[in-house]
Amino acid sequence: MSCFKMQYWKYSLIAIILLLGVIIFLKITPFLGGLMGAATLYLLLRGQMLYLTEKHHWRKSIVAILLLIESLLLFLIPIGLVVWLLISKAQAVNLNPASLLEPVQRIATVIQEKTGYDIMSEGNLNDFISLLPKIVQFLMGSITSFTINVLVLLLVLYFMFTSGRKMENYIREIMPFSRKYKRDVTHELRMVIRSNAIGVPLLAIIQGAAAYLGYLIFGAPEALLWGILSCFATIIPILGVGLVWVPLALYIGISGHWGMAIGLAIYSLIVVGNLDNLIRSMLQKKMADTHPLITIFGVFIGLSLFGFMGVIFGPVLLAIFVLCIEIFREEYLDDDLTILTS
Repeated sequence: MSCFKMQYWKYSLIAIILLLGVIIFLKITPFLGGLMGAATLYLLLRGQMLYLTEKHHWRKSIVAILLLIESLLLFLIPIGLVVWLLISKAQAVNLNPASLLEPVQRIATVIQEKTGYDIMSEGNLNDFISLLPKIVQFLMGSITSFTINVLVLLLVLYFMFTSGRKMENYIREIMPFSRKYKRDVTHELRMVIRSNAIGVPLLAIIQGAAAYLGYLIFGAPEALLWGILSCFATIIPILGVGLVWVPLALYIGISGHWGMAIGLAIYSLIVVGNLDNLIRSMLQKKMADTHPLITIFGVFIGLSLFGFMGVIFGPVLLAIFVLCIEIFREEYLDDDLTILTS
């Protein structure tokens, strides 16, 4: 009877944990970006936290506030500058809508001459106008979600810094692995997060700068704006900066400068494209020996689950999944195979 009660309590508790866990996860989904961002910044700044709290014995609350300020300065100021630039460009378009319609009409004219299809027909314009409120609503929702997630990030990050070792030990204790595999999972987690958190922005800056240089050389309009958009495009696997330079080269060619357009295409394929492959492989091999397919599919999975933070945590989830399969194989399957073959 006592054994039955123990089993009943055990499995009832597991059922309660699973049920509440699913409910909490579903309700907390809108804030996953902030939670993931807090975990990323904690791992990146963990060394500074331990140095100040354990070696110099600073108060944890003071260290947490200092590291929060550092996080704000390192991330929010650059993001703010980029947003300010994009807003200024959008305001310029609002003040002079002809600057936006002129190249579109030029391209539409060429397409109509070649194919007979009128992009700027009344029906197409009405469809485009009907989409504008949805686009504005999506952008406003994204800005609101980003603001809320930033607040969540700062709040959670503060308590993570003040908890420090205590939080790490608790997470390590509840991990369902032996001591050896706990070390492997923890190491893999840190390495993949650091690799993506450092590598993705670094790759974006380098590749965006190279693309910006090409846009300047080959006379692309608003080269700085397209360079910034190229930085963001690097997070999209396979396509990457091609989403920016391909239509830009077509526009330059349709404008009557086919020599410059071909030059931009060749430069982008050889220089920008190879920079992507070279830097990505160097960073992944130096920081975390992650297979490229894990990174590619991880980004696709992460973007759908976590939004922008999925660029970092998508590959992490996939890498941990592969590691768990490897642990299962070593822990259980290898012994069974040994018994069967003996």
